[in-house]
Amino acid sequence: MNLHEYQAKQIFADHNLPVSKNFLVTNSKEVKKAFNVIGGDKWVMKTQVHAGGRGKVGGVKLIDNIEDGIKFTNQWIGKRLISKQTDEKGQPVSVVMVEPCIEIEKELYLSAVVDRSAKAISIIASGEGGVNIEEVAETNPEKIFYEKIDLIIGPQPYQARRLSEALHLDAQQSNEFWNLFKNLVKMFVDCDMSLVEINPLIITSEGHLHCLDAKVNLDSNALFRQSNLANMRDLSQEDPQECEASNHDLSYVSLDGNIGCMVNGAGLAMGTMDTIKFYGGEPANFLDVGGAATKERVAKAFKIILNDPKVKVILVNIFGGIVRCDLIAEGIIAAVKETELVIPIVVRLEGNNSKLGSDMLQKSSLAIESDNDLENAAKKAILLAE
Repeated sequence: MNLHEYQAKQIFADHNLPVSKNFLVTNSKEVKKAFNVIGGDKWVMKTQVHAGGRGKVGGVKLIDNIEDGIKFTNQWIGKRLISKQTDEKGQPVSVVMVEPCIEIEKELYLSAVVDRSAKAISIIASGEGGVNIEEVAETNPEKIFYEKIDLIIGPQPYQARRLSEALHLDAQQSNEFWNLFKNLVKMFVDCDMSLVEINPLIITSEGHLHCLDAKVNLDSNALFRQSNLANMRDLSQEDPQECEASNHDLSYVSLDGNIGCMVNGAGLAMGTMDTIKFYGGEPANFLDVGGAATKERVAKAFKIILNDPKVKVILVNIFGGIVRCDLIAEGIIAAVKETELVIPIVVRLEGNNSKLGSDMLQKSSLAIESDNDLENAAKKAILLAE
């Protein structure tokens, strides 16, 4: 689950990471109050969306008067921001964050991610802050430094010293970095985060470390024990179909193709999409109804797929292990009748009661093509989509 920058900085502040005081505005009437509360004579206004690249499209701006602040707010509130990290529709802007302008001496980079191969948290730091870290990793990998945090013993002072030396921090900044370093790891673990990115982490003109930006991803599988953080979820920033699917315990991701996929099992779903691509087709989605799919979940899955106007055909690929294929066939027949489906369906059933399920589909007198060979089923779907 993604968070807005202002939400991430709220969590930062709660864990004693250095961030600026901010104020949120939802309309132009609140701009003057925001400037007065924050104080100073220069402010930074940032649109709040779940996407990067805001500054390159005018979504972040340095403001030195109320009139420009009002103009910026009116420009963005209620509009959609489109950047390289959004689709062509962009993300809706419903709030703008206002912060004081801070003089920057130097920009650094700091992040924490789950390193599954090492079974540890990986802290990544670089003196090349404020830019795309992937480009730095490709062109100047020697400028990126790593420390693996053993979750049993936790962050160690020597690790913070090594990174401080790599970033050329002075004695005062090194002490500040140690506090930031250990608080970052504690926050990461306590809040079940999967990613924290501070880009840039700056050295201010007074020589102090400060988190100028904040990006946080939470582990969605752990939200059951993070109720306060789960309440920060902004559904307006998420795909409506994906939200609807998650409400019914369905794993769904929208793609750009025209062949809707309904599969039970993540690995089988990936294999299905690969097969479609291999034979020249384009999957419209990843949809996993789960190993214990019921006819009710199958019916709901059909409705979600059909909400995508790009879908020209649906390919169902079910392996009957836990689930019985005849129950899936029953769900497919019920869903077709209920939704009055007008696009073709190709069904591949294999495993537990697959023959019985295929017979039920053939006897249903509905426009459903059944083929127990995945390659043939994929080819039929591609041909029908054309």
